[in-house]
Order: sequence, then C-alpha cells, then structure tokens
Amino acid sequence: MTGGLFAGLAVLALAAGWVARRRIGRRISPREHGLSDEDVRQIEETGVLVRPDDPSAEDDEPLDMEAIREEEDRFWSSESWDEAEEH
Repeated sequence: MTGGLFAGLAVLALAAGWVARRRIGRRISPREHGLSDEDVRQIEETGVLVRPDDPSAEDDEPLDMEAIREEEDRFWSSESWDEAEEH
C-alpha cells in the first residue's frame, strides 16, 4: 500500500520537474519573433524593420529621425535641473 503511494508521489514529482524544465527552457531559449542585432541595425539605419516573410511591414512608414531628435531636444531643454529638495 505504501509502495503504491510512494510510486505515485514519485510520478508526480517527475511530472512537476518536467513541466518546470519546459517553462525555464522557453524563457531562456531565443524567441522566434525577437529582434536580432541585425534587426536593430536595420531599424537604426532605415527607421523600419522589413522582414521578407512579413507582408504587413510594407505598410509602415519610416521613422523621421530628425523629428525625433527635435522632440527629444525640446523635452530635455524643458526639464528642470534643480536639485531635489529634501525634507
């Protein structure tokens, strides 16, 4: 009787270990649809990411890098650089 109980617990422990290993493996393994270094370089150079297997990418307009720089400069020039008051 107790042998069957221990065997059942052993099967449950093995199943739990297998499930945990799969979850960890999914988090660690590279994603299929993630960005590679080459993808990032393409975005920086052209403003868009075009993948040959993605038909919807053709509809995207490239980023206006000059407008982004101007907006970023405007934001940082409007920020106050005073020291924070401590109470």
